[in-house]
Amino acid sequence: MADVIRNATPLDVGAMIGLMRELAEYEKLTHLFVATEASLHEALFAERPAAEALVAERDGKVVGYALYFHNFSTFLSRRGLYLEDLYVQPTLRGSGLGTALLRRLAAIAVERQCGRFEWSVLDWNQTAIDFYTKMGATVLPDWRIVRITDDALKQLAGAA
Repeated sequence: MADVIRNATPLDVGAMIGLMRELAEYEKLTHLFVATEASLHEALFAERPAAEALVAERDGKVVGYALYFHNFSTFLSRRGLYLEDLYVQPTLRGSGLGTALLRRLAAIAVERQCGRFEWSVLDWNQTAIDFYTKMGATVLPDWRIVRITDDALKQLAGAA
């Protein structure tokens, strides 16, 4: 079994959308999934990409991915690396692909002199929490994600 972790290319977009749909099903969030191949292609490969991605291949088939982008810490006055998604197909979890993706991302963060590498995890996903803490991550108990979308976003912007 030949495993490869590499930068995503435009040819990977279809496989990535399929994996993203699997992730939405796993997280019970398919009602929020509206991504398309066109929108993902634009996000990753436009003149000014919004994000970057790695893919995990086993025997030439894309079976996992990590989608990430830069954020910024005012306290550190340095950019950070934010992992939006880490997904490996369920039958291959525990095979080392998730670890390999995280290690590659950590190397990218170090290479780019990021002050931190961070991501979110659902509070019910104890398997992921255990995996992340085993890798040396700290789950921050005092922070909560704040989000505004759709009509509330338009209203806040004064557009509604």
